[in-house]
Formats: sequence, structure tokens, C-alpha cells
Amino acid sequence: MIRLVFLSGFGGAIQVCNFRQLTVKTMNAIMVFKPINKWEIKERLMKNQRVVVLSEFLNKIDHVGKIRLVEPQSKVPSELGHPIRILMEEHAALIRAVDKAKEIAIFLKGEEAGAETSETIVRLHNIAEHLMASENHYVREENVLFPYIEKHGISDPTAAMWVEHEAIRDAKKNYRALFDDYDGFDLSAFADKVSEVSEYLLEMLANHFYKENNVLFQIALQHIKEDEWIEIRSEFDELGYCCFTPEMPEAKVQPRGATAEAVQAEGRINLETGYFTPSELEALLNAIPLELTFVDADDKVRYFNRSKERLFVRTKAALGRKVEQCHPQRSLHLVREIVEDFRHGRRDEAEFWIQMAGRFVHIRFFPVRDAQGNYLGTVEAVQDVTDIRSLEGEKRLL
Repeated sequence: MIRLVFLSGFGGAIQVCNFRQLTVKTMNAIMVFKPINKWEIKERLMKNQRVVVLSEFLNKIDHVGKIRLVEPQSKVPSELGHPIRILMEEHAALIRAVDKAKEIAIFLKGEEAGAETSETIVRLHNIAEHLMASENHYVREENVLFPYIEKHGISDPTAAMWVEHEAIRDAKKNYRALFDDYDGFDLSAFADKVSEVSEYLLEMLANHFYKENNVLFQIALQHIKEDEWIEIRSEFDELGYCCFTPEMPEAKVQPRGATAEAVQAEGRINLETGYFTPSELEALLNAIPLELTFVDADDKVRYFNRSKERLFVRTKAALGRKVEQCHPQRSLHLVREIVEDFRHGRRDEAEFWIQMAGRFVHIRFFPVRDAQGNYLGTVEAVQDVTDIRSLEGEKRLL
């Protein structure tokens, strides 16, 4: 049972209520707080609660309190190229794109089939592709910004936003599918559907971006240090940007990562069957045609290699992050089950295979144990096996 404590109005009276019994009156009372305080109250009182419930709760609050928070309360960094400013400007660009799609759909409904109609549908299709290309925006948030926020002991807000990212991804796919399914007939019905989905997506994005701009980003600006922002910007640059990201100045400096420090270390790493210098070992691991990620016995991400062709996003911001924070909510139960089975010796391998951008990807997990069988962690190995699956006959050196 989730219980919420809040101050009623400005009088300071403490009230306690059941989450599922929240009324419009009590939610309006909550909204007298600035958004940042709303999150701080939640952070203290909803520890270890289900993130999905938290996301639902925030949606209820925003729905009721939207009118009362018409004045923007978000602080926007003045520095061009600041990671938060980049994300905020991308938010604005996405809202404009979906709003334009809604406008075009309304215009299309009154049209008759013809050359101009085809051009209008192409414009809508381009907006759909534009939205699909926005994936990089969410990838940067999840794999760089969120881990840095979590390093300051704040994890529930980022988890809630990731849940909403998954819902946005589903909505974008549904919008894109409209154009795949359209057969050229019944233009009015098609326009109605585009308008309906655009309206839904617009409301979803507006709600989500409002929470990020006014709450999550404000938390980040309060807690993340200046040198960390430089590192975040560098990681953003490495992952790349969207086609609609505004131009920005180059990053100030390149951060000094943990891997760079390891390369500079003197001496060698002695192993049972040989030895390496740190630079040799790192080069060897990067040369292996697998994406390798190691999670230690405490379920924290400790290492990933930099294979030539990456299939999944890996950033140094994730180092030290709990493995469950690196996966969408919908797959968390599988991740936990695999790790626990490895930890207790119930199995020695877990594997999956997926189709990804026309490639066949093989994903395997293995427990890492010492000579005495003690569990040290888990290694994930990801490989594009498309070409391997097509091999036939033999090809010998001699």
C-alpha cells in the first residue's frame, strides 16, 4: 500500500492519504509545491515501490495540475551546447513535428485524392521517419544522463522516465505503421486515424517532456557537478545526435575516463597462462568480434569492450550502475532470474537471438567464477552472426 504525506495548501497541516484514494482536491493541494519538491517528497516516501505505479501517479498529478503550472518553472542553461539545453531544444523540435502532423492530417481530411494529396501524405510520412530518428534522444538520456543522476543517489525519477520512454517508442511505432498499412483508399479514414494517433502522441510527449524539463532536468542541474557535465557532453557527442538537433559549439574538453587511466598504468597483468600490458589487454578485448559486458558479483556494470561494430549502446556513464537500471522494465524479471540462477549455480548459460535491422544477433550470458567456483559476476557476449549462418562447405588456410 502506498501512502503519501503532503502539506495541505500553505497552512502546513500534515495529511496522509492512500494513493488510490487521491482526489482532485488532494492532488491540487500537492501542486502548490514546485515540481522539484514534488519529486523530493516522492523520493523519500516511495522508496522500493513499483516504478510503474510511480509513473501512473505522476500522470495523475500532471493531468490535474497542468492548469496550475502554466508558468514555466524550469531553469534553462544559458550555455549553448549544455547537455540539458540540447535535450530541451530537441523536446521543442519533437513537439513542433507532431503538432505539424496533426495540422496536416486535419487539412488532409478535407482533400480529395490527387497529386497534392500524395505530396501531403509524403510530408506526413517524413514526419513519421523524423520521429523514428529521434531514438537517439532517448538513448542519450538513458545511457548517459540517467546514470549520472543515479550516481548522486537519485534513482526513482530516472526509472519512471524510462518506463515512459518505452511507451513513447510503442506509440511512435504505431504511428509509423499507419503509413505501411495505408493502401491508397479511404483517404478520410486514414486522415482520421493519423489525426487520432497524432493527438495521442502529442499529449504523451507534452506530458513526458514537461516532467523532464521541470522536474528531472532540474534535479540534474542541482546535483550534477560542472566537471561531470563536461563528461556528459563528451558522451553525448560520442553517441551522436538527431537530424533536428540544433547546431552547437564543440565540447570544452575530453574527459579522462577510467579506461584511459588503466592504459597509463605501469607494469603488466600476470595471468595463469601468460601476461599482458594493460594496453595490450585492452586492444585484444576490443579486437574480439563480440560485444562484451561484465557485471560484477554486486550486480554493478564494471566493464565493456569497444568492438569495431557496436550493436547496442554502451557508455562509460553506465560503469558502476546496477544492471537492473540498464534494462527496460519489461525485461527486468528475465535479467534478475538469469543473474540469480548464475549466482546460485543453477545454470551455466543463457542465450537469446533477435532480428535487428536485417541482421541476426546472438546474445549469450555466462557466469564468471573463480577456480574455487565462487561467483564473480556475469559476462554478456553479443555477436552479429548473420554472415556466419550463411557459411557452407570449408575454407582452409592451406
